[in-house]
Amino acid sequence: MVTLGYTSCGIIRTSRKTTHAFGLISFQIKDLTPAQTLHLANRMTPDEKDNMKILVAYDGSRCSEAALDDLVGAGLPDSCEALAISVAEVWLPPPNGAGDVTGIKLDAASERMIQRHYQKNRKVVTEAGTLACHAKKRLQGMFPRWRVKSEATYGSPAWGILHRADIFKPDLIVVGSHGRSVISRFFLGSISQKVLTEASCSVRVARGHIEVDPSPARIVIGFDGSKGAQAAVDAVAARAWHEYSEVRLVAATDEVQPSDVGRFMTPLTDTVEAVNESDREWIEVRAHKALSKLQTKNIGATLHVRAGNPKTVLIEQAEHWNADCIFVGANGYGRRMERFLLGSTSAAVAARAHCSVEVVRK
Repeated sequence: MVTLGYTSCGIIRTSRKTTHAFGLISFQIKDLTPAQTLHLANRMTPDEKDNMKILVAYDGSRCSEAALDDLVGAGLPDSCEALAISVAEVWLPPPNGAGDVTGIKLDAASERMIQRHYQKNRKVVTEAGTLACHAKKRLQGMFPRWRVKSEATYGSPAWGILHRADIFKPDLIVVGSHGRSVISRFFLGSISQKVLTEASCSVRVARGHIEVDPSPARIVIGFDGSKGAQAAVDAVAARAWHEYSEVRLVAATDEVQPSDVGRFMTPLTDTVEAVNESDREWIEVRAHKALSKLQTKNIGATLHVRAGNPKTVLIEQAEHWNADCIFVGANGYGRRMERFLLGSTSAAVAARAHCSVEVVRK
């Protein structure tokens, strides 16, 4: 584990066991022993240990503004520990050259070039800190009881978010569906997709609206009877939703279809129908416990079974019902395997849904 030096609204990442001057403040990273880590954990109050932790990635774009507004309707608890982070997509060289670190002496012209590069990119990092502070103020305005901090760093945005999440250990990461970069206009998978597939916690890809509708929420949960689906149900049940909010468990069945010739063979047709009916009954049995759990939380919950590919069925059902969010469980392969499963349901739904999507990991 590493500790980092912080400004009031910022963090500067540097190499292990080195000091990096930023403005008039120095930052140093050092390792913590297991005993020191346990000591810090034991100093936390019970409320600090139990509170939900949320990391909010913010870049000042319209989508990231909408992502903040989306949190109002996400059913989040009144007491949370939140961290707003902005990542400047630049490289920040050492302010006085790299000679002390690498042992390589550069000529005067190269040193001047590095200094110009440093000064230019330092302004970008400062701007990122301003953005993070803005996000912090917005969160504090929307959730007065939250403990909110803000930080800025530099480098690859996705790497910066994931690296900070490994240290902060959030329960949920919130990202906008698109950022500022040109690439992200065409692919969810530039920054949001990388965070979605590689994070070790739940990730919410937010597609909110600047004008937030305070009406009861409409939530779709992708349900297939798996542990991941149950985790999604548990996540929804644990939230504090507006009165009269509704939940639909949507299950997609891959129904068996007889061949053109088989359609005219009564025994074969009956067998196919029996198999499909058996699948539907299995889903209904598995969903009974989930429905009961949601209903005990005073959430109106119903089951909807549709034939088709879950990637398509979930999106179509959410759009037809005008849902506010889709909750889906991450698959059981683990985050490393998820990087290669480009066709996974959670990634496909997050990329194509019209509303916010929360991929739940436990």
